[in-house]
Amino acid sequence: MELITEYKFKNRTLRLVKGDLTERDVDAIVNAANTSLQHGGGVAGAIVRRGGRIIQDESDKIGYVPVGGAAATIAGKLPAKLVIHTVGPRMGEGDEDNKLKNAVKSSLKLASEKGLNSVSMPAISSGIFGFPKDRCAAILVSESFSFFEENPHSTLETVEFCIHDDLTLGHFKNEFDKLKH
Repeated sequence: MELITEYKFKNRTLRLVKGDLTERDVDAIVNAANTSLQHGGGVAGAIVRRGGRIIQDESDKIGYVPVGGAAATIAGKLPAKLVIHTVGPRMGEGDEDNKLKNAVKSSLKLASEKGLNSVSMPAISSGIFGFPKDRCAAILVSESFSFFEENPHSTLETVEFCIHDDLTLGHFKNEFDKLKH
């Protein structure tokens, strides 16, 4: 894991790291899931491979999460305590920006309701769902910042973005640079 940058305000931290989401030692990692919570490929597949079948078994009991929604399962063998499964939009389905905003809000709200202090999330929807990486970075960073401003009594203290590829990382870094100005 490599710390790229962080932005601190009012005892809250937005952090950008380069690394493997499944290795993050935080209260919860956010999984970019599909509506049926079938974790076969991408980030979701990696989470189940590393964390164990129990994550898929618990997801099967939940069954369905709408686009923009979120649900939590235990994290199995992962360092995190929980996995928050959120469903971002697929490009072309319509109203994608608002759906991605809702996915971020749902994830952070659920983390706060569960009394968590820290979450780490990937670039939701920017992989196989085809959401533009620059817009993804802008939405994730701005919605997380807004969540902190609108929820001053939330237990959540740190929202981290864990990015593994340099192209996406560059877009997130640009958004952090805007926060600092």
